[in-house]
Amino acid sequence: MVTQASEETSTVKTIDRAASILRCLGEGAPAGCRLSDVATCSGLGKATVHRLLTALVEVGFADRCDESKRYRLGYGLYALGGAARRFQITELARPALLRLAAETEDTVFLSIRDGDEALCIDRCTGAFPIRTLTLTVGDRRPLGVGAGSLALLAFQPDAEIERVLTSNEASRAAYSGFEAAALRAMIEQSRKSGHALNDGRIVSAMAAVAVPVFGSEGQVEAALSIAAIRERMTPTRIVDLVRRLTREAESLGDLLQSRELSERSDKA
Repeated sequence: MVTQASEETSTVKTIDRAASILRCLGEGAPAGCRLSDVATCSGLGKATVHRLLTALVEVGFADRCDESKRYRLGYGLYALGGAARRFQITELARPALLRLAAETEDTVFLSIRDGDEALCIDRCTGAFPIRTLTLTVGDRRPLGVGAGSLALLAFQPDAEIERVLTSNEASRAAYSGFEAAALRAMIEQSRKSGHALNDGRIVSAMAAVAVPVFGSEGQVEAALSIAAIRERMTPTRIVDLVRRLTREAESLGDLLQSRELSERSDKA
């Protein structure tokens, strides 16, 4: 007869083993780990490792490359990490959004990556009478669709960009003008200019410009964007908006890195 205590013990043991496997994947080579590598690292039997890896892949916490048969950490963990950081980013970024909205009188957005989507986590509206409220807090778009979403995607490694373009092709189908070829061209232009531009591709009367926020080790942590009616998005004004966005993005990136260093110091 299985008792409640024995069931709880078994559950805790399974979680402990799964956590051990995830740590091994996190410490493994960027190209991924073979099943035997994970077994050696964790000290678990291959059958147990295979069973747990299969379960972790199913929930998105691990990823398996069919060609190399190697395992890596999955994007489900990235999403959890983003959820844990989003409140910190929102808190740190709020003054920047308020300054940008006051200076430009337009609508300012803060977005982060959540898996293969961009998630709007904050918004500030300026004083200009015509407001571009194309996103509300909590709205999601496929990565690459929209200025902030494009800024989150364009500055990723090439291999990751190609993976995303393949994985979210179906979800992008609802947005005209964001086919893979068009997105590749926009990504190339964003990298050259240092900012992303959405010139009426979603709402024809509105345009937006965005820049990435870089954290530690050059990783893209968020995107700051400004949206306005297209008449306000003249080439000269875009240059000014990019300058203001870049200034705030660099300051926010410094704050994020300082917070991370402080948290590491506290744990040491």
